[in-house]
Amino acid sequence: MIHIDVPTSQEIIRTLKVGDDVELSGTLVTARDAAHKYMVEHWPTWIAPLLADGAIYHCGPVMQKKREAWTVVAAGPTTSIREEPYEAQVMTHYKVRWIIGKGGMGDATLAACQKVGAVYLHAVGGAAVQLADSVKKVREVHLLDELGVPEAFWVLEVAGFRGVVTMDASGHSLHQEIQAKSDEVRRDLLGLK
Repeated sequence: MIHIDVPTSQEIIRTLKVGDDVELSGTLVTARDAAHKYMVEHWPTWIAPLLADGAIYHCGPVMQKKREAWTVVAAGPTTSIREEPYEAQVMTHYKVRWIIGKGGMGDATLAACQKVGAVYLHAVGGAAVQLADSVKKVREVHLLDELGVPEAFWVLEVAGFRGVVTMDASGHSLHQEIQAKSDEVRRDLLGLK
């Protein structure tokens, strides 16, 4: 297990390889479809310090408010490929080092990982409560009224947030490897070789 603090330098990111087990401590910012669309349409400056050398977590957390404090009930990853139309632009503009979600992403995001010095960290789907346990504090929330709870920008302080690098800054993608192997097996089974 590799323990890394967020924000993270590009030099550290470029040492990571597909298959590395990672445990993060520091700041994660949740952002789903509406949040990504908002970033690309408005390029808000207020989020720049949160994302520079930082992490975007594709997550629509289940939140609970007690008095004035928010707590995270569940924080499982959402399917990342939905952010593919936006992610490379967001990564490049804000110098994001970590994209966290499930299912992997496409060619544009992989190219941005190489260009910017970033990785895709696959978080385990179905472990929403366990991942929520790694959230030590909800620092702030942005655009809650405009976007709603699952789509808002939640700024979370985490310790011991675990995942596996499945796309690295060298251009390797476990998702592409699995797809290629699956296609080969499918062609073989169908007699298309």
